[in-house]
Formats: sequence, structure tokens, C-alpha cells
Amino acid sequence: MRRTALLVSATLLTGLLPFAVAGPASGADDPAPVPVDNFEGEIPFANPPAEGIFTWGSDTDDPPTLELAARDDAPQGEKVLSGTYDISGYGGFTHDFAFDKPAHDWSASKGIRFWWDGRNNGKKVNFELKDGGANGEASELWTTSFTDDWTGWKQLEIPFTDFTYRTDYQPVGGIDQVLGLTEMWGYALTLPVGGADQFAMDGVELYGKADQALRANVVTDAAVYPVEEGRSAAVKITVATTGSAPIDEPVTVAYETAGGTGESGKDYTPVQGELTFPAGTASGTSRTVTVATLRDKAGENAETVPLKLTVTGAKAPAENPQVVIDAHGLPYLDAKLPVKKRVADLLSRMSLAEKAGQMTQAERGALTTPGDIAAYDLGSLLSGGGSTPTPNTPEAWAKMIDGFQLRAQATRFQIPLIYGVDAVHGHNNLVGATIMPHNIGIGATRDPQLAYEAGKVTAAEVRATGIPWDFAPCLCVTRDERWGRTYESFGEDPALVESMETVIQGLQGAPSGKDLKRNDKVLATAKHFVADGGTEYGSSTTGTYTIDQGITKVTRQELEAVHLAPYQDAVDRGVGTVMPSYSSLDILGDSEGPVKMHADAAMINGVLKDRMGFDGFVISDWQAIDQIPGDYASDVRTSINAGLDMIMVPYAYKDFHKTLSDEVTAGRISGKRIDDAVSRILTQKFKLGLFEKPYADTSGASAIGSAKHRAVAREAAAESQVLLKNAGGVLPLKKSQKVYVAGSNADDIGNQAGGWTITWQGSSGKITDGTTILEGMRKAGSAVTYSKDASAPTDGHDVGVVVVGETPYAEGIGDVGNGNDLAFSAADRAAVDKVCGAMKCAVLIVSGRPQLVGDQLGDIDALVASWLPGTEGDGVADVLYGKRAFTGQLPLTWPKSEAQLPINVGDSSYDPQFPYGWGLTTLTSVPGGGTSALKALAVAAAVAEKAGSETAGRAIVTKARLLVQQKMGQTITAASAKPFADADHLLLTGRYGQAVAKLTAAYRAA
Repeated sequence: MRRTALLVSATLLTGLLPFAVAGPASGADDPAPVPVDNFEGEIPFANPPAEGIFTWGSDTDDPPTLELAARDDAPQGEKVLSGTYDISGYGGFTHDFAFDKPAHDWSASKGIRFWWDGRNNGKKVNFELKDGGANGEASELWTTSFTDDWTGWKQLEIPFTDFTYRTDYQPVGGIDQVLGLTEMWGYALTLPVGGADQFAMDGVELYGKADQALRANVVTDAAVYPVEEGRSAAVKITVATTGSAPIDEPVTVAYETAGGTGESGKDYTPVQGELTFPAGTASGTSRTVTVATLRDKAGENAETVPLKLTVTGAKAPAENPQVVIDAHGLPYLDAKLPVKKRVADLLSRMSLAEKAGQMTQAERGALTTPGDIAAYDLGSLLSGGGSTPTPNTPEAWAKMIDGFQLRAQATRFQIPLIYGVDAVHGHNNLVGATIMPHNIGIGATRDPQLAYEAGKVTAAEVRATGIPWDFAPCLCVTRDERWGRTYESFGEDPALVESMETVIQGLQGAPSGKDLKRNDKVLATAKHFVADGGTEYGSSTTGTYTIDQGITKVTRQELEAVHLAPYQDAVDRGVGTVMPSYSSLDILGDSEGPVKMHADAAMINGVLKDRMGFDGFVISDWQAIDQIPGDYASDVRTSINAGLDMIMVPYAYKDFHKTLSDEVTAGRISGKRIDDAVSRILTQKFKLGLFEKPYADTSGASAIGSAKHRAVAREAAAESQVLLKNAGGVLPLKKSQKVYVAGSNADDIGNQAGGWTITWQGSSGKITDGTTILEGMRKAGSAVTYSKDASAPTDGHDVGVVVVGETPYAEGIGDVGNGNDLAFSAADRAAVDKVCGAMKCAVLIVSGRPQLVGDQLGDIDALVASWLPGTEGDGVADVLYGKRAFTGQLPLTWPKSEAQLPINVGDSSYDPQFPYGWGLTTLTSVPGGGTSALKALAVAAAVAEKAGSETAGRAIVTKARLLVQQKMGQTITAASAKPFADADHLLLTGRYGQAVAKLTAAYRAA
């Protein structure tokens, strides 16, 4: 799923005001301006927490370029800040002040001004201030905008009174929602989207003298006040000032209950009056207005009672608060009734607009205003990758989501939101969460119980932050390592993928859904339906992607056997939601050609829902319906008629809501189809217990990142390590040895966690809490020397460990041919050459897919596929130092060259570097006995197969595999590799006797 962090979005800001003054307008008695940026080089290009100017954007090509350019026409000094941009999503630049120094006090000035080199392009530029909080990335955002409708340099002056509080991206709950100006952390500009252009800016400075008469604001402690019928709501009204000084003049707030759906005198007691805050009142002083509701005996929908506030002497709140009398006495609210009856009752009461809202999912940062949740009856919000609250803590997540749920209480039926997130290897958007190995590593463990335990930990940590829905697991069967999503798969064999689907029970609990109400379970999502792992290299038409979102060309038989099989298992396990793939499916021989999966009614309605019996709901991928051929109305009706129930329209939720309603009204989407979709969505909300408990249950938050949870991740990291080569028994290491550690991935938790960690693409460095592989080795061993580039002297060491591999990426950004390949970097290659040339060495490859070892393999004594082990580098150290034995097996074939790709178990031509299922062990003894032992194991395997004993069958085949591997050694030939790989597939499908027979054939061919 494509996800982006939403820092700022030019099309989504509200209340943007024009500049009060364009051009110099300072008074004669004004103080001298205070420089902020002269752009002469005094402020570097640098990232937080250092002071500096830095860029950002929604994708890799959206951040603008920046330079300090010398220009003869510079308004101030000799240089200006200039740059170019071509933004499709959002992008801009920020000047943050240093986090470790005091914030700046701007409260004595009237406003901020700067020079802008107009392009006369008619486009809007957003300008934001960063006020209060701990630092520039945890501050309130206050915004305004200007339109570039002139040519040449012009000085723009913005009074601070023109800035409005941003409601869509803020520290959770806000700080005080007052532009205090006493703790300023910098500013940011969002550049226009839709076309390449350039800009230039100069001389940012503070000007004028603060206008004391315009500094007071009135705010309320909430926008929505739900209350049980017959009880009272208390609305707290607060006066606050810029700079936190006492108010200079009286502020009056006249209030009255007016409008809404509640009936005065019947549903509530009307109130009217006036509050006065005298001159000299301290900033932050509050008064309370109480609204009493009245009880009757009738069941009713929720009713709203707006409290109109008229403010004199200060700015009024951005919106009037409203009291909401809770819905009551209606069948759908009765938790004792069967879910089916509750759904039917609620559905019968809903309007088309309300049903359309339930089918709409928006990105939380894309909301124009939080009030849109009620205005559009939104059914769902999500956090895309990196779309996090500020600060990124469990408490902030829960508070943020509770705030959204509060808004949903202002709807007629108070249908709670279902909030979703991509927790694909732990709660990976949350700093400090337990990050598991990516799925490819879990597949390498061959341990269904461990997959289940990983799901349990993930579910507990996700639900403890108020999130009931996880867009996981990915059930793709990866067939080509050039795919940037390879690591999202458990492996290349559908039987292996199916065996790891125990993760669904870890996430959801019982297949019946009876456990979903628990505070440690979440709704799971099987994705991406179907055959996304089979896309053909070069078939993608998405940007510069080469394979992701491309076309899967398969026979119907291959589709059923390879790609569809895992989904039947997921349906049988009761998975609650399914997400279609971006990719297209081309079933060879049916003459239909490629069909986008989001438009494939035969697969979604026909196979998934009808044949497989899937009774959950289908959620689209991120903006995926936009890829369906045709106009937007066509996209909407095609996807809904194909069987999609909820559409992820992160930015376009208003357009989607209207278009869906229009299509139904016009008869192009049937009311029956809408009712089916909404019934499916409501069913899962009832099962999750959201109607009874819409808000976060944070009682499990203390376990997030706990030692108990990290122990599961540590075990998973250890079991995922695959020992590919171990000449001379270099591994396990001994504590008495002096170990030389090098390589780019030895001491980088961001690299070992991979993509989908804290942000969508992930990043290198210390991005979250955990233990790097180097840190784990230092705790496990005695004498460890570390030199990342192997530049330190190698003399005096017994053994070297070089940790190399990939840097993070996600989805098509990681496709081979899109700036990526499967080779070691030059630095990694040099480190391997130096260390392995100087001593015995073990090379660990930290990556989301196989890397081509090539001619270096002969110089490497021990080779380990470490995959992406997550935050617990201790687990890797455990197997390196023998605390645990190496037991992992290859979840996909390790190729000799890129020319071999795609190469998979079962291929007629099969000559890999290491076959599927390969994995040496460091157990103290490996089974021996040759062909006679294999004959005995074959007999035992047949008995286990007949008895249906999985435990015995797995143990028998494993003994045979280890015996055969010992003979094959490093002389792996096509003749031995093919039956060896086939044996592992047979094992996973319960054919233990045939598996031993294949291993016997491999033994004889070795």
C-alpha cells in the first residue's frame, strides 16, 4: 500500500487568509526589523535537531532543490534562496531552529515579512509558523497563504493576526491553540503542485510593533460534548493571549443554544447569557457554561445542540461547540442482540449519504477540518506510512484517535470510525514499538507458532494505541526478487505462505471473530488480492516502477495453485478484510487481456465472495481506483460494482462521497450493492465492539516495546537467520575470539528494520528504539572491534564479521531497475574484500531479498542471510555466538545471477546458488548414515504421513534434509538443487514420504 507522511498539503489547508499588507507598510515609530534569514550562508542546509533549512515531500521526487544563489538583483545582500520544484503530492522547505537551544520570542513584533520573486503563475503558496511545543517538529502550526500573481521582487508583510490555527496536522490535542509567539521554532513554506517551476526568496525578518488590541483569543476545551440523555454537558470557555500576557481590555462572550437537531424545551433546557473577562484577566482563565438535557422514554437518534458564541474584544473560536445528546433506546445499540439484527436495524435507518460515508476512508492528515468526519459521515480514517501524531508516542496516538472518534459522535447514529494502519511487522509507525522481522524473515523461520506469536504482539501494541484495524498480513507469493515488495512476502511457495497464516489468529483471535472485542486484538487484512507477487518485470506503468503494480500473466491453473490458494486459507481463518492489489491480472487464454484488480468483478465478487465465502469487507488500496481506466465516476462505479466495499481515498474523500451518491441516484450502482457493502462494514464494527467502546483502551500500553514483547521479536530474529555456508565451522563464534566487525549494516537499526519503519520508505540511522547487530554482538561476545568501512587495522583479530546489504525502501521505489540492483555496494564489496582477505570471515546480508554474492563467495568462509531482522539485533547475536542454533531455511531461491530471474521452486530449469529450503545448522551433531539412514527415514515418514502427524513428519524430513545438506556442501548442482527444493514444498503440503524420496534423489545427485 502506498503511504506518505503528511506534513503539509497545499490543497487541504483551511481558513487561509490573504495578506493584510502587500509591500512595506511599517510605521515611522516602528522598531528596527529583526532578521530571521538573510540567506547569505548564515543558516546551513541541515536537518533537525540542528538548526537549518531542509526540504520535504510526499515522494522521493517531491522535495524541491535549494541553493544559495548570488544574484545582482538580490533585495538584501548578495545571495537569495532559490530552487526548483515539480510536485505531484506535496513538498516544500522548512527553517527549524536548533532543538537544543531556547525557542525564539517574536511577541514584540507585529508580523513577519520577506521578499518573493514573483512568477505571475497564479499559484498559491502556503506559509506556516511553528509555535510552542518541545521543538520545531512538535509545535503548533499556524498558516496563511499568498497567490503569486505578480512578476519580480516584492516584499510581503504578514501580520501575525492573519495566521489561523491548522486543525489537520498538530501536536495531539494542541498545545493551547493560541499563537503565543514567545516560543517560536521557525517557519515553513509549501510550494504549489502541478507543474515544474522555480522560486526565489530573500530577507525573512520580523517587523513592526505588536498590536496589543488584537492579541486575545477565545477557545473551548472541545468541539463536541456527547452526553447521555438527562445529563448535563459542561462547556469550558477560555480566554488566552498572544504572548500569554493579561488581556488589556474586557472580553465578552455571549452564548446561547440555537439551531441543531435537538428541540429546545423538549430535548434540552435552553441557555443564554454572557460571560465577561475583565481587563487584566490572566491568559488561560476559564469559565463554564452548563447545558442540561431532558429525559424522555422514547428511543431516539443522537441530537445536536450547538452553543453559539458571540465574542467581543477577542477572536472567536474557529467553530462553535455543540452538545450531542447520545442516541438511545434503539435496537442497534443493544449489545445483547445478534450482530446480524443490529446491522439490519441500523442499515434500515440510514440515508444514502450516511451509507456513502461508511464506504469512505480518508487519510487522517488530509481532513480539511475535523468537522468533516461528521459532515460526511466518514466511516474510516487511516494513517499512511509515516502519518503520525506529534509527538509520536502511544499516548499521542490514543489521544489523536479518541479526538477523531469524538467527532463521529456528532452524527445521527454515532457510528464509530474504524481506524486503520499498516502495522506490517509490528506497530511499525510508532517510535519505541516492538519491530518484528519483515515477513520474508518470518517465512525463513518455518515456525507457524512464532508467526502466531508475532501477530499477537503486533495486535496488542496496535490496539493499545486505539487502533482496531491492521492492514496485514500480506499473503503475496513472491516470484521475482526484483520486486520491491519481496520482503512483504513469506516466500515464493504458496504452501509456505499458507503455513504462516497463523499470524491471522495472532492478530484477530478465533476465526469466529468472538475475540475482536478484546483490547489486544485487531481486525486483520489479507492483501493484496490477487497475484501481486507474480507481476512481470517491465510491465509496470506506475512512474519509474519496473515490476510493482504491473501485470501478472498466468494460466488459470497457475493462478489457482500459486496465488489464490493462500486466500482460501485466510477466509477459512475468518480474516475480516481483504485488500485488492494495484496490479493487473491477465489470465492466459481467456482473451480478456489485463484487468486491474480493483476492477475485477470476476475475482472479487465471483471468486473471493461467492466461491470462497468471504463475508468480511473489501478495502481498496491507497488511491488505487484512480488507476482504473475511465473518468472518476467510472472509477467509482466500476470498483464498487466489482465488489469493493470501502474505498481508500486519502485526499479525495469529498469527491468520492458525492460521486458515489450520484452514481447510486442515477441507478448505475444499485441500492442492494450499497446495502451489502455497508452491512459488511458495520458487521466488523459491531464485532470489534466499537459501538460500546469507541475510545482507546490504553490499559495495555505499558507492554508496548516491553521486554516480553521484544523477547518474541528476538526469537523471531534468531530463527530467521539462514546459514548458507559455514566452511571450517567459522560459526558459531567463541567468546574468547577477538572479532573484527565491519560493514554498512552492522550498527544501523534503520537499515536492519527496513522499509515501513516509522516512515513509509524507512530510513537509515537510529530511527527507533532497539539493539543493532553490533550492539548485540558486544553484549554476547568479549573483544569486538568495529570499523564500518574496515579502515581500522585488522591485525590481531581471530575472525571477521562483515554486515552488508540494502538500505531501506518500500514498494516500487525498491524495484530493481528503479535505482536499485541486487549487488553489494562498492563500499560493502570493499569491506568484504579487505576483511575476508585478512582473516577467516562471516558475511551477514541484511536485506529484503537475495543479494548476488558472485565471485566473492569463494573468499567468504561463512555466509548468512539475515533478512530484515527488526529492532532486536540481540537475536542475530544469539545465533552468531551459539546461544541458539541456526535453524532458518531459505523462503525463496537464491539466484546466481540476475539473468536467472525469475527462478522458483518447481521450475523445470533450476540451477540456483542456493536452493529453496536450504539452511545449514550449527547443532552439535548433524544426522549421518547416508542412504541407509535415508531409507529408514523414508519408512518413518510414510508412517507419519498416514497418521497425519505433522510434528513427527516435520522432524523426520528435517533430519533427512540436514543429512543431505551435509553431503551437498557447497557443491550445489542443478541435479541436486531441484529435488532438494521440491522436498521442502512437499514437506509443507504434508507429503512427508515423497519429501524424503526427493531428498534421497538429491543425495544421490550430490
